Amino acid sequence: MDYVIRVYADPAELPLTAWTELLACAAQPTPFMRLEYFCALHSSGSAVAESGWQPQFIGVWLGDALVAACPAYLKSHSYGEYVFDWAWADAYRRHGLDYYPKLLVAVPFTPVPGTRLLARDAAARTALMQGLQALARQRELSSAHLLFGDDQDRSVADEQGWMLRSGVQFHWQNRQPQPYDSFTEFLASMQREKRKKIQQEQRKVRDVGVRFDTLRGADIGTADWDFFYACYQQTYREHHSTPYLTRAFFRAMSMTMADNWLLFIARNAEGVAIAASLIALDPVLGNAYGRYWGALAQVPCLHFDACYYQPLAWCIANGFQRFEGGAQGEHKMARGLLPVDTQSSHWLAHPDFRNAVGDFLAREGQAIRGYVNELESHQPFKPD
Repeated sequence: MDYVIRVYADPAELPLTAWTELLACAAQPTPFMRLEYFCALHSSGSAVAESGWQPQFIGVWLGDALVAACPAYLKSHSYGEYVFDWAWADAYRRHGLDYYPKLLVAVPFTPVPGTRLLARDAAARTALMQGLQALARQRELSSAHLLFGDDQDRSVADEQGWMLRSGVQFHWQNRQPQPYDSFTEFLASMQREKRKKIQQEQRKVRDVGVRFDTLRGADIGTADWDFFYACYQQTYREHHSTPYLTRAFFRAMSMTMADNWLLFIARNAEGVAIAASLIALDPVLGNAYGRYWGALAQVPCLHFDACYYQPLAWCIANGFQRFEGGAQGEHKMARGLLPVDTQSSHWLAHPDFRNAVGDFLAREGQAIRGYVNELESHQPFKPD
């Protein structure tokens, strides 16, 4: 094949229609892989070179046709990735070597598993992966990483000698073949102690008069977005850090991807807004993704209600099949979210470090499998 591989410093330079067609063919598409999402991250200043995310998007062309593409960034740090390699960077530093910049194939600040290598066919996907590796070698980078990819991504990475790293997240799956009729029925499927805990937590929120407004898509007005962003900023302020995403990013989302967002606003007994939880939606596949939360007033158990119980009740009422709770957090199991394997692939240029990291990943993978097996023995649901 006479493939031509091009590197783009701005995702907006890629053709939207062709990218969208590739995403539609993906084995595991998500809204976060839409080109509009990446363009918003870039144009808003959220994921740019100045913040340590220098776009190096890859496009594989066959004549006038875009046959494969992926988001890629030169990273000058490891923030916002949720697959932690700080120890690797430190080991490089202690040996007098530069770990950064590295090449990263990922959705910035978004630990949602899904397809990362968009391709028309297997040959184009292989050409894309080879292009990534060639770029890393050409720039004399320490490493390249593909985070939270799907099985096809992992397979082509394996073929190119990349190392596999496993992780765990917690996702809720609607009951099959007969979905839950209501949140009450969902609670009835849980073990008594777990059900009572959830009911007690929701009661604590109701007893102080808190209620929720639920807004979706175009119903989320500018004032609602402003309030959400104030809550989002507060979360980072409490952790003495700076938000990854700018207000301009969410403004772009309201304009280009409004249908992909669901907002819960909590109000106190006087009707004053005190907290917000933002959920991303894939209306086509019926998937929902817990994303961002913040509160301007402290109410016991409000976080659990706004971030888990309200979204789960909404998913059940609207026929959604899946709710992903985000990275980490085994406390989510007690709320009906079960462990799910995640995968990332890694290539290191230095042979000695590659061998050392390979040994570490083998041991870590064994520990992860043991951890998941232990979690599986603590199911929150009644036996079938």
